[in-house]
Amino acid sequence: MVAAAPHAPRLGPDDVGSRVTVRAVVPGEIGPSGGPAMTDVVGRVLCVTSTTADVERRDGEVVTVVLDRVVGVRVVPAAPRRTRDPRATSADALTQVATRGWPPVESASLGDWQLRAAGGFTGRANSVAVHGDPGTDDAAALRQVEAFYAARGLPARAQVVLGSSWERVLLDAGWAPLPGANAGAVVQVAVLAESLLGCREPHPGVVVEAEPDEDWTALYHRSEGADPDVVRAVLTGPPTAGFVSVREDGVLVAAGRVVVTGEWAGLSAVEVEASRRRRGLGGAVVDASLRWASGRGADKAYLQTMRHNTAALALYARYGFVDHHDYRYLSPPSAVDAGAS
Repeated sequence: MVAAAPHAPRLGPDDVGSRVTVRAVVPGEIGPSGGPAMTDVVGRVLCVTSTTADVERRDGEVVTVVLDRVVGVRVVPAAPRRTRDPRATSADALTQVATRGWPPVESASLGDWQLRAAGGFTGRANSVAVHGDPGTDDAAALRQVEAFYAARGLPARAQVVLGSSWERVLLDAGWAPLPGANAGAVVQVAVLAESLLGCREPHPGVVVEAEPDEDWTALYHRSEGADPDVVRAVLTGPPTAGFVSVREDGVLVAAGRVVVTGEWAGLSAVEVEASRRRRGLGGAVVDASLRWASGRGADKAYLQTMRHNTAALALYARYGFVDHHDYRYLSPPSAVDAGAS
């Protein structure tokens, strides 16, 4: 592990998975003492190359550190710590965590807003996440949103937290809710240690793999008609992602996806083959997802589902998931309603 002297700190392959504090020089900036400015990054080491190291912060943000600029490295002891109440996380912060767990193929910042595009595959990856300050006046920000999506041949969409001040701003500007049952979702959260109490014995046919195979993708209904390369890019985008498969007699009967970004586990894409429903297979997927995420440092979990999906909500309630916030998609006055998901 990290043991270099302060004058010659090193990060190497053996440090992958360790939680560290890294101090590095900020090039071109002067610190309060008149010397070079410094920045500290605290998080889990994801990978190390000959020139850089990727460190994942607690909220899932990945920071790339240039090794030549590092002046200090310290391993953070793996001491027990109290889990933060996931309900205390703001809707804006949780939206950012969820975006890291379901990353677009292309993204751009508009102040604190995040423009996301992925060839139309899911609303979460093809809408602007509206939170914080866009860094310009409201009208200019909305024009830039429309221009971003027009340049990519996509309808302009905004994901807004239900009841937020930004929702009111966009509604007052003439943006309207998308129609249909999939035009928004409820975000639920849980304490992972409490969720694990709802887990049963592992299903004998369950596995968690690093990438989805063809059977997994075929069962995932949202992939139908989408560009397979885009689907794979979104699904496998996070550094720590697991694809749960449950097989019976060699046949895939249930599947799901779980990601770990910092302290958060994100559950998504839970599917059960239609003829095998009401047999506890969805629970087998959730069980495996929670165990896998806990083993990779997560202590909180979130998921997004539709309000009308009462079967899913009943399943997740067994694991202690509770409502955090709702979001919905809005489109500009000039848009042709095309739905979102």
